[in-house]
Amino acid sequence: MDYQTYEPHIDLKSLVSCYWTLEVPKQSEPQKQRIVPDGCIEMAFILGDDIKRYTSENEFILQPREMVLGQTIEPFYIEPTGFVKTFAIRFYPYGFANFVTEPINNLVNTETPIDQLFGVENADDLKQKIVKAENTEQRISIVEEFLLERLNDEKTINRIVKNTVDSLLSTNGSVSINSILKDDLSKRRQLERNFKKQIGVSPKQLGKVIRLQTALKMLLDPKSENLTDIAYKSEYFDQAHFIKDFKEFTGINPKEFLTHENLALSALFYK
Repeated sequence: MDYQTYEPHIDLKSLVSCYWTLEVPKQSEPQKQRIVPDGCIEMAFILGDDIKRYTSENEFILQPREMVLGQTIEPFYIEPTGFVKTFAIRFYPYGFANFVTEPINNLVNTETPIDQLFGVENADDLKQKIVKAENTEQRISIVEEFLLERLNDEKTINRIVKNTVDSLLSTNGSVSINSILKDDLSKRRQLERNFKKQIGVSPKQLGKVIRLQTALKMLLDPKSENLTDIAYKSEYFDQAHFIKDFKEFTGINPKEFLTHENLALSALFYK
């Protein structure tokens, strides 16, 4: 697997986490890969062969070749049908809402074709340019021009929503929502409503995903310590709490994650 990441333009740096590419040679026996929630929204272009997205153990759909993958709150399986070549944009949790009018909660746990979000004509033009581009640098330039043309007013994202996400990111998901709101707990309901519209999930759900990402990175570090130390450094109450959340978002326990063949791709993303 060849996975590469690239920095965004300075004008998009507060909204776009990175651009990434993935290439995997065709396998004689393709294997399902379990994708773990990461708290981000991604716009992806499949430039290789089609990719299956499993809707149940034995049933699947083919992912749209140009799509936006909304917030996910549970793991899901994908499987390549041949050669994998993907170019994608990873947005920060509040990043994608700045480019569309669609409520972000409508995108949760789904792959939405980009023509449903940007219109058929705009989407087709972008698709053709991305496919015909000679390299990743050209694709980044094309998609950045597209995004900058569609950048909404900075007031698109509610200030309290942005402050909450920033606090969750800076504390690796461990800060409580009450402490963020301080004495103004009357804003809790408004925050929950705006959060789902602009982020796609609740503050609590996003916090749990961000904290899991912190633990995953420690777990994948060759110098990582034991599970108890990882649990406490990730601000879990105890090891049992850590394992419970880990299973919720990955479907297996932490020790299995390190050797599970179906999680090789997720491990690559989070190293």
